[in-house]
Amino acid sequence: MKVGSEFIIVLEDVYRQYGEQQVLKGVNARIRGGAVTSIMGRSGAGKSALLRHLIGLEQPDRGAIYIKGHNIVGMRASELNRIRRGFGVLFQEGALFDYLSVKENVAFPLREHLKLKEDEIQRIVDDRLAKVGLRNHQDKLPAELSGGMRKRVALARALAMDPEIVFFDEPTAGLDPITKAVIYRLIEKTHAERAVTYVIVSHDVQGTMSISDEVMFLIDGTIAFHGTPDEVRKSSDAAVRQFVSGAIEGPLTID
Repeated sequence: MKVGSEFIIVLEDVYRQYGEQQVLKGVNARIRGGAVTSIMGRSGAGKSALLRHLIGLEQPDRGAIYIKGHNIVGMRASELNRIRRGFGVLFQEGALFDYLSVKENVAFPLREHLKLKEDEIQRIVDDRLAKVGLRNHQDKLPAELSGGMRKRVALARALAMDPEIVFFDEPTAGLDPITKAVIYRLIEKTHAERAVTYVIVSHDVQGTMSISDEVMFLIDGTIAFHGTPDEVRKSSDAAVRQFVSGAIEGPLTID
């Protein structure tokens, strides 16, 4: 398959089953390069599982996942790792190394993948931490930071290598409303400074839609809706309307 340059990520009929549970049931999606695209759905809908497939941590039972025209399903580890160097990832819990300082956490991917002089590494670390307002906290350990500050360090690390695609797994989970607003503002600001592809997995409807160019809804294992935030708000789809409004009554299963 030859994927046009307009779409940097393409999923075709992606299926994944865990034990007896079919989580992904033929996911088809196209994500535009340079856009902020959010993937939403209820807790347990398979959003994080889909994200793990997008970044190559898991392989689907069948289907294809194209990154910049290359199908990463079944790809050799060496080639997959080369493609993944173009990714930045902000995991749900931040996934910082507790034993490393803030600056060493941000420097980690640079030391792991690039051969840079120490002064160049420090220059990049200074720049990324300045972007998230933490340049004066470089020597602290993650345990000394608030939850919001740890998310900001994780964002700085995700941006360390100037990735072409940045993935966010529930970037504001567990944060208070003010800190959530700070994180969303930083995501919006860093994207404005360097308009690469951002893919955000979240169930925070209003916050995520406020910074998204396009929105997808993962419902019952498939992408049930794909459109702009304005199209989401105007949608007549009952499941989408229920999810956006948070209503108890509707077609979505209530556990």
